[in-house]
Parts: sequence; C-alpha cells; structure tokens
Amino acid sequence: MNNNNDKTEDIPLWVALLPLAILMTLLAGAVSIFGDNASSGPSQISLIIAAGVTCVIGLVRGQKWKDLEGAIVEGIMHAMPACLILLMIGSLIGSWMLSGTAPAIIHLGLGILDPAWFYPATMIVCALVSVSIGSSWTTAATVGLALIGIAHILGLPVEITAGAVISGAYFGDKMSPLSDSTNLAPAMVGVDLFVHIKHMLWTTGPSFILSLMLFVWLGWNNGNIVVEGNSIETARTLLEKNYALGFPAFIPLILLLILSIKKVPALPTIAFGAVAGCLVAALYQTDATRHFGDAAGDLSNATGIIKGIWISVATGYEANTGDVALDQLLSRGGMSSMLNSVWLIISAMCFGGSMECTGLLSRIVHTALKGVHGTGSLIITTVLTSIGMNIIAADQYIAIVLPGRMYQMEFKRRNLAPENLSRTLEDAGTMTSALVPWNTCGVFMATTLGVPTFHYLPYAFLNLFNPIIAIIYGIFNIRITMLEETVPQES
Repeated sequence: MNNNNDKTEDIPLWVALLPLAILMTLLAGAVSIFGDNASSGPSQISLIIAAGVTCVIGLVRGQKWKDLEGAIVEGIMHAMPACLILLMIGSLIGSWMLSGTAPAIIHLGLGILDPAWFYPATMIVCALVSVSIGSSWTTAATVGLALIGIAHILGLPVEITAGAVISGAYFGDKMSPLSDSTNLAPAMVGVDLFVHIKHMLWTTGPSFILSLMLFVWLGWNNGNIVVEGNSIETARTLLEKNYALGFPAFIPLILLLILSIKKVPALPTIAFGAVAGCLVAALYQTDATRHFGDAAGDLSNATGIIKGIWISVATGYEANTGDVALDQLLSRGGMSSMLNSVWLIISAMCFGGSMECTGLLSRIVHTALKGVHGTGSLIITTVLTSIGMNIIAADQYIAIVLPGRMYQMEFKRRNLAPENLSRTLEDAGTMTSALVPWNTCGVFMATTLGVPTFHYLPYAFLNLFNPIIAIIYGIFNIRITMLEETVPQES
C-alpha cells in the first residue's frame, strides 16, 4: 500500500494530535451527557468523526481515498477475530444460563464465600483459572461472571468485584505460557518464552501482592455491610427450585477448561462450551428449557426445547424465578447482546487504521522518541506508547506489536537486553487494554461483566499498578538486564 507518508517529520505535531484531541473532547462530552450509555452510540459516533477528520487530513496531504479506505478495512479485518469471539461469548452466556451452569456456580459460591474475604478470593480464583487456561476473556466470561452474580446477591459493590475479576484474570493472561499475549511479546523481540515470564515476575509479583492487600483491606470493610443470612438462603433455594444443580450442570465449564488447557484456539473452545451448554439444557434442564421456549404450551416438547435453546443463544435467556433481583441477574447473554460492542470495536478500528495510514501515529511516536535520554526515559516512553496504542488503535495486540517493532533497535543500541522490552510491552500493553472503554478488551470486560469500564477502572489494581512499577524500575534501574548478561560466553 502506497501511503505517501513514509516521511512523517514534515507533519506538524499539532496536526498529528488534532484527531486525538477531537476524539477526547467528543468522548468526554459523550460521557458527560449520556453517562453509562455513552458506549451505546455516542462513543461510536465520536470515533467515526475522529476517523473522518483523520481521513480529511490524509486527503489534504495528497493521499488517495483508496489507500485510506484500504487501511480502515484492514484494521476492521484485524478485529474480526475479537468480534467473532464476542458473538460466541454471547451465545455461551445465554446457553450457560439456560443449562444451569452459571446458576450452579453462583449457588456453590454463595455457600462457601465469606463477604469479608470475597474480593481477595475473587482475585485469587480468577488468577488460578487464568494461569491454567491462559485467557482473561474466558476467565471473565465464566468464573468472573458467576462471581459478579454472587456479589449482587451478597449486596457487595459489583464495580469492586469486577476490578478483582479483571486483576486476577489479567495476572493469568500475562503470566501463563498458554496465553497468546505472553507468547506474542517475547516473539516480537526475540526472547525465550520462559526467560520473558521469569523477568515479568519482578514487576507483576509486587503488583499482585499490592493489589491483593488492597482487596483484603476493602474486604474487611465489608464487615460494615449487613448481609441477611436468609436472603442468601432465599437465593439458593430459588436456584434449587428453578434449576437442576447437580454435576451435569458443571460439564460445560469442565469441558471449556480442558479445551483451554489443551491449547485449543479461543473461538472453537468457546463454541464447544456453548454447544455443551445447549446439550445440557436439552437433556438435563429439559422442563425449564421447554417452558422457556414455549411458555404457552402450544408447541411439541421437542420444538419447545429447540426454540428455547435457539432464543437463549440468539437473543439471550430470560429468567423467571419469582424474584425480580435474581431474574435481572440471570437474564442475559445471546449474540444480539454483543452487537453494540462489535459496533464499538469496528468504530475504534476505523480510527486506528486511519491514524496509522496517514502517518499521524508515526509522527507522534517519533516526537516521543526525541525525549529519550536514558533507560528510565526509554521505559517511560515505551509504557506511554503502549498505553497510547491501546487508546488510539484500540487493540491489545497492536499495543504490543507496534511499540515492540519501534523500540527494539533503541533498546539494543543502549545495550539493554530484549527481555526488558518484552516485559515493558506486557506491563503496559497487556495490562492497560482493559482500562480503555473502546479497546477490544475494555469493551469485552464491560459487556461481559455488565459493569462500565470507568466504574471498574479504579479497582483494577493490578492493571493500574503494573505500568507504574515498570516505570519505577526503569527510573531507578531496578532489575534491568544488560545485553551482555544474556549473551552466552564463548569457551
């Protein structure tokens, strides 16, 4: 693709920053006017307008519309796997609600989790699951979603619970050798996978401990929250009355964990989990499934079951337990519930693709590099660039790949071992992706957990601490490996 912008130094910096400034202004206005509903249209329009401004700048600079359009389409195509996973997650949630899988996990959690230790337990459980399967998305959509449900019933703030879920899920996503981002970062800069993971422990370990301490402190404050014992028992009794909660209800979760551990790709893994949920709904929750599909009793048994499964997968499950709060908690899922998120991702990719094609993104990065004078400033620049990529390009993988490509030679020139770069890419690129409302990861977490990004952001402690600790390590030269330390000595 001929972009006519191989040289970006001639672009005035204010021109490069203009679309970003317009985007931030529009997004701030959208949040101010629409509040939590900003992501249901206003945010998408803001991203499209910013992309339009970027394209106008490109056209004024002599670029062809065909090239700009191609870059936008390429960006959207890059996000298609994430969009497909979102749609499949919607079907999985719907089928797991119908099959009793999610209610069974909630029922189990209500019986064993103490409110005083709920937040740290949530973080630890999600961390263990995510390390085992290497996926923050799958962890949040299964165990995380159930823990959000438990928090609702216990009367605990769901935004803090979501922060604990995301903190734990991203610890595993970052530290698991099964994670795609954990494999991508070292591959980008030529580092052994386990050298990379070992090096990350120095920044991620303290971040995890600090986060856990904060969640323990917040959990102790739950002693001031009066949780009615009979309300918990009422919820458990209603779940037992409306669902069969035996071992078969857990089969979809067990299957999903097995497939993830065996490194089956995310999309087929989630698809198999959704199919398993449908089968359990048909064979184990037969009466409930038939009633959901045919409340009036006008259809045959088989047709009612098929219709119930079809509806739960397509438009979501609607509970009817007799308790309004519990029904609201369990009524969710369906592919259609993810369409707004897909719209947001496509809009973000339009902006990111146009920024890259016009060279405005490169201009901003080149300016940032001029401020690099030592190891500390290089680490800071890498962290800020990765965060910027998550904001502008709206994709975690781009936030790892592009800064990795851009700064690889600079790290080498300064005699810094490449594992310093791969660690920093994950400390910032992986960890902050869920904190941006229009990033694919932020969209997924907010949609799946039902908690707006800006609500859980202050409590996603691990994701907030990790880039800060990376910067501190860079400034004070803590655990920074020099290049000669990793080069094998000749005998």
